[in-house]
Amino acid sequence: MRKILKNLSLLAIFALAFAPFAGHCEEMSSPVKVVQDFYETLLSVMKDADKLGFQGRYAKLQPAIERAYNLPLMTRLTIGPQWQSLSPDDQEKLTDAFSAYTVATYANRFDGYSGEKLEVTPKSSSAEAGTIVETKLIKSSGEPVALNYLMRETNGKPQIIDVYLSGTISELATRRAEFTSVIRRDGAAGLLQLLKRRVAELKTAS
Repeated sequence: MRKILKNLSLLAIFALAFAPFAGHCEEMSSPVKVVQDFYETLLSVMKDADKLGFQGRYAKLQPAIERAYNLPLMTRLTIGPQWQSLSPDDQEKLTDAFSAYTVATYANRFDGYSGEKLEVTPKSSSAEAGTIVETKLIKSSGEPVALNYLMRETNGKPQIIDVYLSGTISELATRRAEFTSVIRRDGAAGLLQLLKRRVAELKTAS
């Protein structure tokens, strides 16, 4: 009986020791937490934008974006059905180029800070294609701009797969309309060249 009680006590201690950790893991894996963590990095980059320059902003944003976004899936969704006809080498090159373009876009857009705020709605909502996390970019003038994120879980990890500008305009759909026409006309090489050119233009414009 004493041995049983001892074992039960050890189990109770073990459970208490790991309970906070389990809760922390659950919080870390929530869609809202993913966006909040990304916004922390984004706001930090905005505040140090001038000092960092384009390359510095790119370097700080890249790992944060790769954690928050499912860039390989976004590449495939942006290209659409034609993705299946591409060689594995072309798929890999386009994924790398699309990822670089996504990071460069953020590094170019968020190139300063004038008192803006990034607010995340505490609770996510279900959608047919995944989970929606609603956020607002509050400009220095006080004007709110809705930026909502569509997220999908991959291997137990929620990641962003689309951004809705002004709350309704799918950035993925906008890109898909352009990229699909390019790849039909110029093939994978043409789209790869376009993405590389866009990255160079974003760098020069900053």
